[in-house]
Amino acid sequence: MFDTEALGLTLKLASITTVLLLLLALPLCYVIVFARSRGGVLLEALVALPLVLPPTLLGYYLLVGLGPLTAVGRTLTHLLGHTLAFSFPGLVVGSMLYSLPFAVQPLAAGLRSVDPRFLDAAATLGTSPLASFLRVALPLARPSLLTSAVLTFAHTVGEFGVVLMLGGNIPGQTRTLSIVLYDLAESGDFAAANRIAITLLVLSTAALAVLYLRPDRRAS
Repeated sequence: MFDTEALGLTLKLASITTVLLLLLALPLCYVIVFARSRGGVLLEALVALPLVLPPTLLGYYLLVGLGPLTAVGRTLTHLLGHTLAFSFPGLVVGSMLYSLPFAVQPLAAGLRSVDPRFLDAAATLGTSPLASFLRVALPLARPSLLTSAVLTFAHTVGEFGVVLMLGGNIPGQTRTLSIVLYDLAESGDFAAANRIAITLLVLSTAALAVLYLRPDRRAS
């Protein structure tokens, strides 16, 4: 029997993470690309950090940081009435941190490719830097925004280490498809594991198809 509950939870986690990260990526990219300071360089390095950190390490620090052993964890527990660890909201926080580079880096690259003459022209018309970013640079970098969304979604769907460390394996709350696949393979149920693996493969392939088969790419 296929675990439709885990599928629904995985898609829900990936969708929420993608939307929230795109909202977060916009101001981050504005600072990284248009702020002429060392702060932008440092911020870009911090954003890229999850690419080189082992997922279990990131999950461990999130587990400790969001738990009752830290002031931040205790404050969140007091405000929410429960700890973020081993909960769906906690998975969203962990997924956002782990997938942050996949949301920021493609969009930052797209913004850097915008012809500066368009921004200079907007500036001569009295447009503020922020307005130029929103009305000129961002529309021109729209394909990169789609890339950020698709890569973030696909990356979140396949998460394992962070999900396992931070969320555990709670059905209906933190049990995603990657966790189900691990459990089935560990128990030797390879027939069921193959169904889960094929589902993950189809989801990843479909996400990439959105990028590579989009009309503007084929036209070029």
